[in-house]
Amino acid sequence: MKPHAHSDPIRRRLLASLGGAALLTGGVARAQPAFPSRPIRVIVPYGTGGGTDILIRMLAPAMGASLGQSIVIENRPGAGSVLGTEMVARSPADGHTLLAVDSAILTNPGLRKLPFDTKRDLAGVTMMATAPVILVVHPSVPAKTLPELIDLARSKPGMLNYASGGNGASTHLAGELMKISCGVDIAHIAYKGTGPAMTDLLAGHVQMQFAGISSVRAHVEAGKLRAVAVTGPKRNVAMSAVPTFIEQGVKGVDADTWWGLYAPGGTPADLVGVLNDHFVRALKSAELAPKLAASGFIPVAGTAAEHAEMTSSMIDRWTEVIKAAKITAD
Repeated sequence: MKPHAHSDPIRRRLLASLGGAALLTGGVARAQPAFPSRPIRVIVPYGTGGGTDILIRMLAPAMGASLGQSIVIENRPGAGSVLGTEMVARSPADGHTLLAVDSAILTNPGLRKLPFDTKRDLAGVTMMATAPVILVVHPSVPAKTLPELIDLARSKPGMLNYASGGNGASTHLAGELMKISCGVDIAHIAYKGTGPAMTDLLAGHVQMQFAGISSVRAHVEAGKLRAVAVTGPKRNVAMSAVPTFIEQGVKGVDADTWWGLYAPGGTPADLVGVLNDHFVRALKSAELAPKLAASGFIPVAGTAAEHAEMTSSMIDRWTEVIKAAKITAD
């Protein structure tokens, strides 16, 4: 049967319409901007001078060159990292706002009621690095070794203060675990980041501090602080003369710091993949690796999926430890 005479014009208009739509769709696809299309903002939920700030500033130049966009670092301290973390959790999920944070992201869910769900509202990009926590004292403290410091603390219950980078940080939990393991009464003073805490320690306003090697190494080498012990199963190459807690007979102070990079929850997997690829390459680069090691950082640089799994499992582990040890954010 022959088609109706009027069907050809209709068919031609339909094909023309479909062709136009295809061209329009193709035009839209070609118009999609490359990622990243503007500078990437990285929120550090602490003040300057702490391990998180130091690490991300070491990575930023290589990252900016690799991604073709500048990395803009913003320090937003407060509430033990919660304020800056919430900013990222509430940001558009377009890959242009990231969070660089330490172990507080893993411990806070067990310590306090949060205005966001860590596992749901943040997407792991990569676990950047880990490092031991180091205990340093002001030179005015007469103790030169960990056993001497423990004896001093026992002889003066409640009289010695230890500073940390904030409630919930690994530098806080290390002190609480030391109190439990050694049976000492030392008072915790929380600061809005390691930098402000270090300023007061150097001035002698507090007697000791748990911090990252990257924050204290120069002060120890200059004789302004004395290093007493580091966490972890073995000594760190950046300060190999400092013995571990375990070497000095103290077990249970298991509070190494982990640093992770996060995007807002719901960020498309392909964008997270791009970010992961560039950050992992920077962390593993031959140029940066020795600099990171010299500052005490041990690169982790895994996949986004590995980071998500590590975050979830470590939150669960720390929540159990915090509950069993009755540690609070106060």
